[in-house]
Amino acid sequence: MVCFSNREVAIGNPLIFYFSFALIIPTTVSALLYFMAIMKKLILVFCLFLTTSFFVKAQNHLSSDELFKQARNAAFENKDYDKAKELAYEALAQSPGYADIDIFIGRIYAWNHEYDSSRIHFRKVLEANPSNEDANIAFADLEYWNEHYQNGLDICNKALAYYPQSEDLLLRKAKNLKALKQYKEAGLITDELLQKNKQNTAAHALATSLKDETSVNKITISYENSSFDKQYDKAWNLGSISYGRHTKFGTVIGRVNYANRFATGGLQAEVDAYPHISKTFYAYLNFGYSGNSSVFPNYRAGFSLYANLPNSFEAELGLRYLYFSSATNIYTAAIGKYWKSFLFTARTYITPSVSDISQSYSINTRYYLKGADDYIGLTLGTGISPDDNNQNIQYSNKQNKLSSKKISASFDHTFLKWNIISISAGLINQEYQPSVKGNQFNFSIGLSHRF
Repeated sequence: MVCFSNREVAIGNPLIFYFSFALIIPTTVSALLYFMAIMKKLILVFCLFLTTSFFVKAQNHLSSDELFKQARNAAFENKDYDKAKELAYEALAQSPGYADIDIFIGRIYAWNHEYDSSRIHFRKVLEANPSNEDANIAFADLEYWNEHYQNGLDICNKALAYYPQSEDLLLRKAKNLKALKQYKEAGLITDELLQKNKQNTAAHALATSLKDETSVNKITISYENSSFDKQYDKAWNLGSISYGRHTKFGTVIGRVNYANRFATGGLQAEVDAYPHISKTFYAYLNFGYSGNSSVFPNYRAGFSLYANLPNSFEAELGLRYLYFSSATNIYTAAIGKYWKSFLFTARTYITPSVSDISQSYSINTRYYLKGADDYIGLTLGTGISPDDNNQNIQYSNKQNKLSSKKISASFDHTFLKWNIISISAGLINQEYQPSVKGNQFNFSIGLSHRF
């Protein structure tokens, strides 16, 4: 047997060498590729781990301001008060002296009727800083809602020592004084507020309610004239005298109307009532009777439910009933909005019948000059209102289904404190026969005295 050394094999047998090299190289490359694939996966997993850890760490280390912002969004946009409190408490843990967060938490507790918990947060802020205006306002609101009017008044008085010109605090002081039946003192504050800012709609509303409380009686006389260029030869005349009294249930008004139309005179007796239901709702009730169906409806009645809505909105849904030789039901709806010194109201009257539906629309704008009884008004509309005693006679002959367009302006002004003068003028372009139109000119004047 012949033996060869390794050197001899390598040198003397090149085929064996190349064959061995060809086997080793692919195996080595495959191993390297497999190892690189594993390393790539490990790197990706490691990067994902680092990213997730960083994100979680960032989430767990939001600043108190960022957490407070999220809490407000949870409360105001999502109405999720539990989540809002959770985020607010987390923010408060980071910044224990952050007064705005304590006030926010206190308000959330108040909204959920957890009043004792709410007081803890308000008192905490005020013990650290008695002059904090927001905390005093929130605390005064809480006591007013709980009918602790003297406590609310005390809070306002202490805060006003620091902020004597604060409209928010003065308004809350006036509300508490009104609730304590100190009407004169509350009236002085609302007068002061309206002198400073005639656009304060809350002060306007409070001033109106105070007038009802301090002058429970009101007598009004009024006269209205309607003349025509084509439809009728003689003008219509309407005179009224009314007496109203404010009671703890609401205002009640008795009224006697005299009208002369179509060369015929007649009387109508009416009663209006505005009962209070809650802080949000109140109602309107009306009943009237006349024995002169050619001048007034034999019977009239009305009901409306009013709602004081957030953001200075007011809504109304109601029904009107008129009976001449037959009954007519009219449905009404309105939405109003206070904005600065303006009150905008959109209203519709809808009268269903067997063959058709009559519709009336109007937009009314008031600009308040001073108090609730001082304003300029403008009304644009179509159709006839069943609440207009000088026009609703037209429901008796179905002419309300013919088209009409109207515009009117009004002016109400208080003088010598307890007296109000009211003046209005308007134009109605009335289709009194199919495709035949005429103009109607209206003028009215009224005088009221409170006592």
